[in-house]
Formats: sequence, structure tokens, C-alpha cells
Amino acid sequence: MDTNIANVDRQFLADLHRVGSATVPKLCSMEGVTATAIRQRLLRLQAAGLVSRKSVRATRGRPHHEYQLTEKGQKLLGDNYIELATILWEQLSSIEDEQIKQSVMAQLRDTLVKRYGGSVEGEGLAVRLQELKSVLSEHGFNVEIGQNGEQWTLLERNCPYHELASQSHSICDLEHEVFEKILGVPLELTQRCVDGHNCCKFETVPVG
Repeated sequence: MDTNIANVDRQFLADLHRVGSATVPKLCSMEGVTATAIRQRLLRLQAAGLVSRKSVRATRGRPHHEYQLTEKGQKLLGDNYIELATILWEQLSSIEDEQIKQSVMAQLRDTLVKRYGGSVEGEGLAVRLQELKSVLSEHGFNVEIGQNGEQWTLLERNCPYHELASQSHSICDLEHEVFEKILGVPLELTQRCVDGHNCCKFETVPVG
């Protein structure tokens, strides 16, 4: 599922879900745009499996088409946990007992390692990086792998924790640890999206 759908499309889906189903003319009235623009958006969202079309037979005249959210589309609207995640992270960070805090953080790190690294089993760093990239892409990350001589880089084009990272570097540190655990090599986080860069960059540390 594309969890990085544009905000304008997310709002369109929310509007459609609110009325249940709607025709193109009704959507034009709701959104204040042309029929051409509505049809183009509907086609794109249908192709993504987020919207379905049904034929409705009227008492008079020709049948007309109505559009509604699919189960996938409804799930996407519910997959917005930013506010909850922010609250939970703030509560975790505010734990005063350092031993308890570190224990909880370690459990969270291990859970993320299992989530993203469970299928990363290849031999050699190049293979493991590609496997990690594949897994992260399935979870909506926009990831690229690069190489310069013996040094490898993992680039995140969209920061998955931007809201949290803007408040605390600790979420970046956690992700850093998770990637190191999965890949089995030391990494250096050399730039972050939240600092104004166009990606978060993790670089392997050259041996010696």
C-alpha cells in the first residue's frame, strides 16, 4: 500500500468516504474542480486500488456510475498514526528511570529489527542492502542504494519519522541502530531530512 499518497488525494478520499458514494458531477460540486480533473484523479485512485466504481440503474434514463472507497482505501485513511506515535514517543522519552527507559528502547529496537530485517538473510553487504531496500519499499519507504568504491550508502528520500525527528534526534539514533543491527556493519548518519537535506544518508564506515 502506498502510505505516501499526496495529502490532496488523502483529503479527496476522506471527502468521498464521508458521503459514502458519489457521481462525477457530485464530486465536481464537492471539490470545486472540473469533471476532467475529477475523472483523472478517479482513474489514478482506481489504478491504486483505493476507489471502486459501480453502475447504478436509475428509474429513468441511462445507468450512471458512482464511486466509493475500497477496503484498501478505507484502511489507508485509518493508517495515520503520526499524532499517536508522537504522543507515545514523548511519553517514552520522559521516563525518568534511565534503566527502564533503555530497556524499553532496546525492546523497541529489537522489534523493528525483526520487522524490517526478518527477511534480510543474504551473504555479503551488497545483497543485504538490496534485501533491506526491498523490505523498506514494501513499507512505504523511498530508499536508494549507492556505492563509491568500498563505501556503501543507504538514502531515505522521505523521512518516515519527520514529525518525531523534528522534536528529538533520538528517533534518528534508534533507526541508525536498527539498520546497523540488520546489516551487521557500522554506519554513520551523515545527513538528515529534518536538517534541510533532500534525504537521510547512512554511510558504511570504511574499515581501518
